[in-house]
Amino acid sequence: MNSQDYIALDYQYGAHNYHPIPVVISMAKGCKVWDPEGREYYDFLSAYSALNQGHLHPHIVNAVKSQIERVTLTSRAFHNDKMGPFLKKLCEYTGYEMALPMNSGVEAVETAIKAARRWGVEKRGIENGRQSIICANGNFHGRTLSAVSMSSDPDSYINYGPYVPGFIKIPFGDAKAVSDAIDENTVAVLVEPIQGEAGVVVPPDGYLSDLRRICTEAGILFILDEIQTGFCRTGRHFAWNYENARPDIMCLGKALGGGIIPISAIVADHEVMDVFTPGTHGSTFGGNPLACAVGIAALEVLEQENLDERAFRLGERFREVIKKAKSPHFRLVRGKGLLNAVVFEEGFDAYPTCIDLKESGILAKQTHGNIIRFAPPLIITEDELEEALEKIISVLDRA
Repeated sequence: MNSQDYIALDYQYGAHNYHPIPVVISMAKGCKVWDPEGREYYDFLSAYSALNQGHLHPHIVNAVKSQIERVTLTSRAFHNDKMGPFLKKLCEYTGYEMALPMNSGVEAVETAIKAARRWGVEKRGIENGRQSIICANGNFHGRTLSAVSMSSDPDSYINYGPYVPGFIKIPFGDAKAVSDAIDENTVAVLVEPIQGEAGVVVPPDGYLSDLRRICTEAGILFILDEIQTGFCRTGRHFAWNYENARPDIMCLGKALGGGIIPISAIVADHEVMDVFTPGTHGSTFGGNPLACAVGIAALEVLEQENLDERAFRLGERFREVIKKAKSPHFRLVRGKGLLNAVVFEEGFDAYPTCIDLKESGILAKQTHGNIIRFAPPLIITEDELEEALEKIISVLDRA
């Protein structure tokens, strides 16, 4: 079968809830992928930052091979010999006292929402059913009903009503709007440190530290969704490290699974996490031994290869080159570390440019019409980045 055969099967038998770039990936290694015809591409999406360690990192693959021959699933009805060591490693890496493992990123967000609502009743005395959480316009926290109820993107929420109540939407990047929205029923503020799906929207300097201060003064929880920005993607372990704006709850996922298996979690200290008691929350697959073995290895790669430093350095180089693009439609490049976006003028359709990039050996994806996100695996070498930049700038110059 060739690429068109596989695409035809997807289209015939799959729901049409995606509009992918017309390329079929049949092999992958490091920062490169290949189609069935043997054409080679640089992966500049990294499965939305789930591949920070690259495709099939040997250390993570070896962890899979070792664990898959021992035990893969126990449920939380029993203990296993991998979850404890994984939770310890994750808490040490993040600097929190406790972790609660789940699977997909949006499960971590749902877990954080449940923790905040329960905390509001049990620790602040708010009447159950009146708890509210402040979130930001332009957010993307996932696809569940709670997540789309927070969304301001019609594609995400249209015709999915009735929506989950209890969310107050305010402009992203405006700390005063957050302060003004807090009332006696507010339990938390939940934002992304950088809005990835919105087009890598970086808030003003000081925004996160202002939110940390505002939440502390109001006696409410500060929750950060670091699912896409975390684990070295922005040039720090987590994006909040730039402003020392430690949240009360952090949502994690994507790269925690090392590009192998879905793993997510929230991390928090005892004062918050103690609201969960047996039977109040759970997951059959959360904390399974195979996922935990992968998670340990994924964290070890981040540490051993200093991927935060690499992402910071190479991100600076990426923006330095891209800002010189000569397209009359080009407006700016923005981002931190190796999470970046090229923004064209309003009304510009960036999809054909993504097709041109594909033809040049670069896989990237547009968002919101006029924006293309560029986020290669953090293990990309300097030479590989330079080769990819030459291809990217050539396409952008004629866009």
